[in-house]
Amino acid sequence: MNRVRTAVGADMAYRRGIRGRGIGVAVLDTGISFHPDFNRRIVGFRDFLAGRRECYDDCSHGTHVCGILGGNGAASLGKYRGIAPECHFVGVKVLDRRGNGNKEEVLRGIDWVIQNRHAYGIRILNISVGTVRESASMDMQLINMVERAWDAGLVVVVAAGNMGPEPMSITVPGNSRKVITVGASDDCAHVRGSGIKPCYSGRGPTGECICKPDITAPGSMITSCNAVMRGNPGYYAVKSGTSMATPIVSGCIALLLSREPQLTNVQVKMRLRETAVDLGLPRYQQGWGQIHAGKLLRI
Repeated sequence: MNRVRTAVGADMAYRRGIRGRGIGVAVLDTGISFHPDFNRRIVGFRDFLAGRRECYDDCSHGTHVCGILGGNGAASLGKYRGIAPECHFVGVKVLDRRGNGNKEEVLRGIDWVIQNRHAYGIRILNISVGTVRESASMDMQLINMVERAWDAGLVVVVAAGNMGPEPMSITVPGNSRKVITVGASDDCAHVRGSGIKPCYSGRGPTGECICKPDITAPGSMITSCNAVMRGNPGYYAVKSGTSMATPIVSGCIALLLSREPQLTNVQVKMRLRETAVDLGLPRYQQGWGQIHAGKLLRI
C-alpha cells in the first residue's frame, strides 16, 4: 500500500490532516472481518446470505477491499495503511465464501444501503462486484438499482470487472451511465500467482456505446487486510483485480468529502474528470486517466 498511496498522491492529504473522518462507506462484498486496522470503525453490518448479525467474512475479499479503502495499518506499523484511514465502514454481505452470489442478493443489498444511508452516515457505496451480461431484464434491474442509489445522493463506485482486454468487456453494473466505473491502471503488469490473466481490466465502450471506464487506479499485487479466520495465516494478503482498484477511488473520494462535505455525487464525478492524470492510454482503457488524491483535493 505504500507504493499505491504514493502513486495516487494520498500522502499529500495525510500531511494536511485529511483522512476521511466522518465519511461512511458501504462495501457490498463478501462481508467484513474484525481486524486491528479497522479500530472499531465498523458501524454496521448486514448479511443477506445467512442472516448473521456479527461481522464476518468467510472469503476475505471484502476485508481486503475495506483495508485498501480505509485500513489504518495498525498491524503493520502503517506500512499497509489504506487510503482513508479514518472513514467508517458498513459491511453488506451479498457474496459467499467463494466470492459468488446472485443478482437478487445484490439488489437487496443495494436497496438496504439506500434505505439506511442516513442512519449510518453513508456517502459512498463501493461495489467491487461485477457480473457477466445475462438476460437483458436482469441486467437492467441491476443497472436501475445502482442508478436508484445514485439518484438518492450516494457516490456509487463500481469495478469495471476482469474480463478485458477485449472491447465491450465492462461487467454489469459498471456499464451504468451514472455510476463511477473503475479500471486497473496497471493491469498489463505481470500478476504473479493471482490466477488473473494480464491486461485483465474491463474495456469499453459498453453495448450502449457509453465511454467506460471512467477512471483508473492501481489494482495489481495489492497488499491489504486478510480476514482473521481459521486457515488464513497473517493479517495481510496480496490480491489483484479491478476489485482492488475500486476502493482506492472510493478512499480518495472519502478524503474529498471529508474536506468538502457539501459536494454532490455529480460534483464529485466532475472533479474526478477534471483532475485525473492522463496515462497516455486509449480512452476505453484508462477512462479520464488515473486518480490522484492531491489533485482531486486541490492541494
